[in-house]
Amino acid sequence: MRDPLSPKPLQSPLERRIRCDRTPLRYDLCSVDGPTVLDPTRSIFFALGPTNSTQIPFVEKIRPYPRKYENFIMSRIKNITLVSGATRSPPCQIQHEAPALVFAAGGYTGNFYHDFNDGFIPLFITVNTILPDQDFVIVVSEAPHWWSSKYAKLLHAFSKHPIISLESDTSTHCFPSAKVGLISHGFMTINQTLMPNSKTYIHFRGLLDKAFGQNHAHISKPSKSRPRLILMSRSGTTGRRIVNQKEVIKAIQDAGFRVTVLKPMAKTSLLESYALINSSHAMIGVHGAALTHSLFLRPGSVFMQVIPIGVDWAADAFFGRVARGLDLEYVEYKIGVEESSLVDKYGKDSMLLNDPVAFRKNGWPTGIMDIYLKEQNVILDMVRFRGYLKKAYKKAKKFMQKEG
Repeated sequence: MRDPLSPKPLQSPLERRIRCDRTPLRYDLCSVDGPTVLDPTRSIFFALGPTNSTQIPFVEKIRPYPRKYENFIMSRIKNITLVSGATRSPPCQIQHEAPALVFAAGGYTGNFYHDFNDGFIPLFITVNTILPDQDFVIVVSEAPHWWSSKYAKLLHAFSKHPIISLESDTSTHCFPSAKVGLISHGFMTINQTLMPNSKTYIHFRGLLDKAFGQNHAHISKPSKSRPRLILMSRSGTTGRRIVNQKEVIKAIQDAGFRVTVLKPMAKTSLLESYALINSSHAMIGVHGAALTHSLFLRPGSVFMQVIPIGVDWAADAFFGRVARGLDLEYVEYKIGVEESSLVDKYGKDSMLLNDPVAFRKNGWPTGIMDIYLKEQNVILDMVRFRGYLKKAYKKAKKFMQKEG
């Protein structure tokens, strides 16, 4: 793989200290090569070196969030400024021996799916692409007040150093160099062929286990005869709720599973969630951000995604890829027209229900997206669903007997 920050020919000495690659669709990536001082109050990195008062400083600006193609959200991401050749740089107050890795935790942060899709998976890719086996300091922009505490253990699985938040720090920091931006391979994607060290989702999950895998003891182990299944509940949320959830729970129990209903909330402990899911043998849930918790499943366990009408592509791109990357026993339960609550409003013969691809041929305008994602609930066909459960149970039982 080529160095994404390889220098371009005919650069001035000032330009050579700051390099940017703006060619990828999803992200920009910049580098300050050599000593640099960060002024967090202005979000500026000053490249240190000989200055010449007759030269005009060289300046680059970057929004370090990997959704460059999406103008709406990128307009809300704050610029980080990189300056070389400035006549004045602030004095250094805190010296670091490791380089800085800088990214934004703004945008869609707060949605569990986006926290990983736009944050931790690109962070994993970036570290293993441009800083493999190197020590570094995480510098984050626009992190909500809860973010650093919720993800503290995961952040420290990446870096042993305290996190520097631009919004809460007023001291200047000196680094031997800095990388700004995150590399993305696509929706929930880790492309092994683009990774210099051939890292995969299995390695990413190993990082999650390093962060959260020390809290297993307090979760009771399922009995040897009944594998544990996690049912991700969307009860009370807007759209994609299982209307007949009580019947579904009974059917899962009748199939032979020990059922735990999990409804993740913003304040739900990641340690507890990881311990519960990691000790389970199967998970079922309707397509939605909560299925990002499938990252916590052990390779070889069963993952069934219930796919509402109209979201086939997103279901595969967001969570099918995770399942394949983690070597899960992945099952798709695609609901039929009669299993969608939309049939009451639009009729069973509506193109919206029978041919969603043709219906949204011009893309995903907000109104259509809201119909499929926010207006639609599911009423599972229990006869059909029990057939899927029977197969899932056999796979989960086999996994339990092998892995415990």
